Amino acid sequence: MLHHLPHRSEESQGCQGPDPSPPPYLPRERLATVIDTLAREITYLRISITDRCNLRCFYCAPVQEMVKVTHADILRYEEFLHLAEIAVSLGMRKLRVTGGEPLIRKGVADFVAALHRLPGVAEVCLTTNGILLAEQAPALWSAGLRRLNISLDSLNPDRYRRLTGGGDYHRVWEGIHAAADQGFHPLKLNCVILRGVNDDELLDFARLSREHPYHIRFIEFMPLGSASPWRRDYFLPSAEILARLAPLGPLEELPPDPAAGPARRFRFPGAPGEIGFISPLSQHFCGTCNRLRLTADGRLRPCLLDRREIDLKGALRRGASRQELVALFQEAARAKPVCHPAAVQDLAAGPRPMMGIGG
Repeated sequence: MLHHLPHRSEESQGCQGPDPSPPPYLPRERLATVIDTLAREITYLRISITDRCNLRCFYCAPVQEMVKVTHADILRYEEFLHLAEIAVSLGMRKLRVTGGEPLIRKGVADFVAALHRLPGVAEVCLTTNGILLAEQAPALWSAGLRRLNISLDSLNPDRYRRLTGGGDYHRVWEGIHAAADQGFHPLKLNCVILRGVNDDELLDFARLSREHPYHIRFIEFMPLGSASPWRRDYFLPSAEILARLAPLGPLEELPPDPAAGPARRFRFPGAPGEIGFISPLSQHFCGTCNRLRLTADGRLRPCLLDRREIDLKGALRRGASRQELVALFQEAARAKPVCHPAAVQDLAAGPRPMMGIGG
């Protein structure tokens, strides 16, 4: 029986925040392939196509922070595609479409299809809350999409409605079933665990992996946004979540899989699905972080929990050359911190809530 998550290396565990002047481990010219100053190869770009959402999850879209970007300031699809093409040419072979809620933006399936046509793309994924998935699953499948992440923080319809500000739990499950029938695999169900709020559902979520080929992802609650409701008493570390699954029987650890991202993966023997733990605070994975984030208003973020942003939209709309845009991607790579400040300081990462960054 496993009762704890294996520890990271001493170097990873002991990280005390970003070094303001990281040593140049790599020659400057090698950064043209988007390798950062700590030899982390950047192969993954998350693209938020909207900061709008049809839910109001209290930790993602706190009411006091609901200042939306104007439509004029949100990138057009052709602008996203231009930047994505540059990113792919620099080695970012995995692209994820996010929001806000990406399925509320018209034309998302055509955009996904266009991303698939970019030379060099290895994988395109999409994260959704599932509310509109049932009706859009066929179009997304036709666009070439095969991998979906679906946010689901409760299996109780009343609690789900409260957590999401009025969301319909049954519509999410209609979307999950429609996606499964369409052939999407894996279907990853992302659950943010909050102590005293939804942690009494841990066993119910885990059982789903024994009954269905779903990949359940337990995610630690993170501090995001200057008015974030993050509180230490809500925080439940992954090691404790794993220990609390013991009544369901032994779990076997699965070997690392680059497609699984930062998740530490486990499976009940013989189960069709699996369980993953994403531990950005208790066992941060900064040392292997391979991603940049492009916000809906054209800002490139080197780190989710760091307030630094690179303005791509301003350069793009001023008519910047391809070389200038490449240099901005390189700048973002150089700006990636050793590790995020929130890992040790429990600080909110600037004024943006999660839906303004891209989930």
